[in-house]
Amino acid sequence: MSTETYAVETRELTRCFGKRVAVDHVDLRVRAGELYGFLGPNGAGKSTTLRMLCGILEPTEGGGTVLGIDLVAAPERIKSIIGYMSQRFSLYDDLTVSENLTFYARVYEVSRAQRVPRIMQMIQMADLTGRESQLAGTLSGGYRQRLALACALVHSPRLVFLDEPTAGVDPVSRRNFWGLIRRLADEGTTILVTTHYMDEAELCDTLGFIYQGRLIAQGSPAEIKQGTFRRSVIELDVDELRRAADLLADWNAVEEVVRVGTRLRVVLSSDGPGAGDVQAFLERAGLQVRWTRDVEPSVEDLFVSFVDKERKARLREQLRALET
Repeated sequence: MSTETYAVETRELTRCFGKRVAVDHVDLRVRAGELYGFLGPNGAGKSTTLRMLCGILEPTEGGGTVLGIDLVAAPERIKSIIGYMSQRFSLYDDLTVSENLTFYARVYEVSRAQRVPRIMQMIQMADLTGRESQLAGTLSGGYRQRLALACALVHSPRLVFLDEPTAGVDPVSRRNFWGLIRRLADEGTTILVTTHYMDEAELCDTLGFIYQGRLIAQGSPAEIKQGTFRRSVIELDVDELRRAADLLADWNAVEEVVRVGTRLRVVLSSDGPGAGDVQAFLERAGLQVRWTRDVEPSVEDLFVSFVDKERKARLREQLRALET
């Protein structure tokens, strides 16, 4: 596809800090108008990648385009046409909601004629009506994040980068915030959001899994499940949950066992046994299995599997290096 198809496209994007490689030759593609989830644990390279895409950090190697602009040749142009919200609240606590929005409207050079109606629109969008005169520093965590998003959108950018926007926010506020993000994407705004919350990743159109600076999988959740995740996932209800979990964890046909309430969730190895084999295995050990069922793999199942595969591959590389 041509680069115009993508709001973001990178080629071998790399960033080093001294000898440490924080982002390792990443080829990222974000289609215009989609909600793209950039998923990975803390320290995986998510925020560093975003800072390069925003024109804040210069790549050590590689390059790419953001809204058709070369991120190496013209980073300042990128800064003026995107929205960016960092994982830490970066607004002014001693200014009111309206004053923060006015400040950012001026920074982004929103015209005087458009400024007031645009600020009113952002207040309504973020459900901040009635709080216009409240100091930002006195808002709850959820409302602070909504205000930060409103400030990032006040100049009507076509592309918004959100860096772990719900870190430290309570579950209800997180859900409300993501409802707002989803609505923006459905209206045509391209959104790239980093997160390490697996339930948030389930809400995205496309996912990119990053681990130790490398992009290890990319595609829609359905594409990843069908194309690269060739494992069965089952849930079962069994007595002696702890003993059953220990037995399954020691079985080489099982990749992962997680206790979910009063049942077990089991990820089986590729070309491994089925639900009936697992039930027979536990019953031979004297356990009573009340039921088993195949379930759809979750994003967490996918990510854990990919990370485990990557970890094992790197371990094999290290062992080979020691042997030579």
